[in-house]
Amino acid sequence: MLAIVLLLSGAYAAEDFPAEAGYAPGGERACVMCHMPDDEHPLAAIRHTPHGMSGDPRSPAAGLQCQSCHGPSAAHLEVKDGVRPQTAVPFDQDTPAKTANRACLDCHDDYSQRHWHGSGHEFAEVTCADCHQSHTAVDPMMRPGPAREAVCLECHSNVRSEIHRPSTHPMRAGQMSCMDCHAAHGSPSEGELVAASLNETCYGCHAEFRGPVLWEHPPVRESCSNCHEPHGSVHDNLLKTRAPQLCQQCHSAAFHPSTAPDGSGVPPQGASASMLQRNCMNCHTDVHGSNHPSGAGQTR
Repeated sequence: MLAIVLLLSGAYAAEDFPAEAGYAPGGERACVMCHMPDDEHPLAAIRHTPHGMSGDPRSPAAGLQCQSCHGPSAAHLEVKDGVRPQTAVPFDQDTPAKTANRACLDCHDDYSQRHWHGSGHEFAEVTCADCHQSHTAVDPMMRPGPAREAVCLECHSNVRSEIHRPSTHPMRAGQMSCMDCHAAHGSPSEGELVAASLNETCYGCHAEFRGPVLWEHPPVRESCSNCHEPHGSVHDNLLKTRAPQLCQQCHSAAFHPSTAPDGSGVPPQGASASMLQRNCMNCHTDVHGSNHPSGAGQTR
C-alpha cells in the first residue's frame, strides 16, 4: 500500500527534493502558484499530457516534476533587483540547442529517435521545443492536420510557396502530411525521407511505377526528381519543365526529337502534335516504363 501511495505522489515528496543541488522545494505546487491559466506560460494543461502523469514512473511528474526537465531551479523562485532568474533550462532562444534537447532525449531515447544525431535538424540547431509543445493538452505535432503542417512551414518557407503552385501534392486539402514523406527526427536517406531513397518514398503511394519492367526509362529508375518537383510545379503532374522541352533535355540527337518544337507549333501559329495536350506522351504513353514486347520506345 505504501508503494502505491509513493507512486501516486511522485518519486520525491515536496520536502525531499535535493535542495543542496539547487532544486526548489515544494515540487510542482511552487510552480503552479505563478503559472496560472492566464499566465504567459500556463502550467495546468500539462496534467492532461504524458508529461503530467504522476502515477506513471516514466513521466517527469513522477520524479522531480517540473524540474525534471527545467533542471534545478531554486533561484527561479526569488526576485532579485526586480528580476526573476530563469530556470536552469528555460527552453528559450538563448538556451543552447544541445542543452534543451538533452533534457528531452534523456527520456525520449527510444527507437524512433535513433537517427536524430547527425540529422539535418540537429545540425541546424533546431530544438525539440521549436516544434513540440509539452505544456498544452494537445501537441499539434502529434496529430495530423493543418496545425502540424503550419509548424513545419514556419521554417520551410520555400516549401510553403511550392505547395501553392497549380500542380502539387494534396497537402492543402489535408490529404497528405509532411510526415508522409519526411522523418522529422532524421533518417539515413537524403532529405530526411522516410524510405531509403526518393524513389522508394514515392513508390509508397505510386506503386504502379515501381519496376522492374521489360523496357525501362533510365531517368525514372535513377530518380523521380529527374523529371518531377516533389512539392509543387507550375507544370502539369509536378513536371520540372513542360514537355517536349523536358524530354528534349535528353532526347535531342536522334530521329524526330532532333527538331526542337517551339511556339510555331501552338495555335494560332500551327498545330504540332508535339506541342499540344500531352505532347511527346501522345505517342510515348508509358513514359515510366513498359512491359509490352514492342514497347522499347515506351509507346505501348
